[in-house]
Amino acid sequence: MMNNISHLNLGTVISVRGSVVDIRFEGHLPPIYALLYAGEGELIAIEVLAQLGAHLVRGIALTPTQGLARGIVVRDTGSPLKAPVGRATLSRMFDVFGNAIDRLPAPVDIEWRSVHRAPPPLSRRSTQSEIFETGIKIIDVLSPLERGGKAGLFGGAGVGKTVLLTEMIHNMIGHHEGVSIFCGIGERCREGEELYRDMKGAGVLSNMVMVFGQMNEPPGSRFRVGHAALTMAEYFRDDEHRDVLLLIDNIFRFIQAGSEISGLMGQMPSRLGYQPTMGTELSGLEERIANTDTGAITSIQAVYVPADDFTDPAAVHTFSHLSASIVLSRKRASEGLYPAIDPLQSGSKMATPGIVGERHYLLAQQIRSTLAQYADLKDIIAMLGLEQLSVADRAIVARARRLERFLTQPFYTTEQFSGIKGKLVSLADALDGCERILNDEFKNVPESALYMIGPIAEAITKVEPAKTRPIQNG
Repeated sequence: MMNNISHLNLGTVISVRGSVVDIRFEGHLPPIYALLYAGEGELIAIEVLAQLGAHLVRGIALTPTQGLARGIVVRDTGSPLKAPVGRATLSRMFDVFGNAIDRLPAPVDIEWRSVHRAPPPLSRRSTQSEIFETGIKIIDVLSPLERGGKAGLFGGAGVGKTVLLTEMIHNMIGHHEGVSIFCGIGERCREGEELYRDMKGAGVLSNMVMVFGQMNEPPGSRFRVGHAALTMAEYFRDDEHRDVLLLIDNIFRFIQAGSEISGLMGQMPSRLGYQPTMGTELSGLEERIANTDTGAITSIQAVYVPADDFTDPAAVHTFSHLSASIVLSRKRASEGLYPAIDPLQSGSKMATPGIVGERHYLLAQQIRSTLAQYADLKDIIAMLGLEQLSVADRAIVARARRLERFLTQPFYTTEQFSGIKGKLVSLADALDGCERILNDEFKNVPESALYMIGPIAEAITKVEPAKTRPIQNG
């Protein structure tokens, strides 16, 4: 709401350098994070990031600064950036300011809350560990997700992070009574539009909110869109006591936006050119994602890894916040093993006997051991051929290759490209299939029969027609 004219706190622009704006206030100095409006029609939004003196503040523009010049009057709103919360936000798409961007009328009956909120105190956090089933075999067996935890999808460009996120939304709406919030940080407009159409087609939009800060928007906007989405998620967790699935694509773009802002503000860069405050900024966002006594926010975040280098500070800082890490491999994608998850690099803090149970834990260890032994034998096979291996080693290779193919899965979201119907597999079925392969029950079944199937029983039905097919004479 606009203040009374007599109480207006007005300032004047004294310099504009890209997205960085210095403003002079003669009266009351706006606090850090205060939102200021400038320009004709107040179309330019600026967030205060530093107080440079008794009368001077430095802010970052959340909108393009075309048309902003020295001497232009700036209005202090007296409050920080706010996000809309409430049931009316469901099935809608918003930008960082809470404006509806789905060409539908603005939602009514909503409340506005500051995007800058403190994480829940430790006394309110839940200490129980529960597994969050996704219906994707390789994740549920080797890197189980935690309800109310944070999972990262790590991978370079084009290895399938967004496809995997979309599949998880599709699977979870089925057996997940809560709300899904999709936060696109630095998303391409094509991806946002496709996701909206897919979710509408799948009939899951009614339990979903989408918030986007697109790639072409200024860094200030991309930096704050994650906070806006979290504020919406916190409403459903704390006020409506519902479980929330928060999907962030891509957390690296949040770090990148912070790095751009840091450079524009004139801060000395840290290692590899990143901002010196990267750890603090990421923690401020991640610590708000928590499991409390009223509900849980379970977060799955895509993390772009620059040049596939996992020692990059952005990847290292993000790793430390996660309870599960799902690492996507370009090599597996090139072999056609989708989802292209690397079973040896991916891991989860949930994969302990106390949480997943003794059988699941031992099976996961056995699967990893078999696949690791196969990885070690690959060099020998390449040089000398499979025939030179001992009988025991050949058995390991046969099991590993069958496991690799069984852990592939057709996705609902890729049906139109692959022509194969999507499959959702329960944890019990996935464990049963892996156990039977390790027990050599399928050693006489061709590897191809295990590729792109759901439960293991489908491999037998795939082989049966092949056996009954008449042999053609050449």
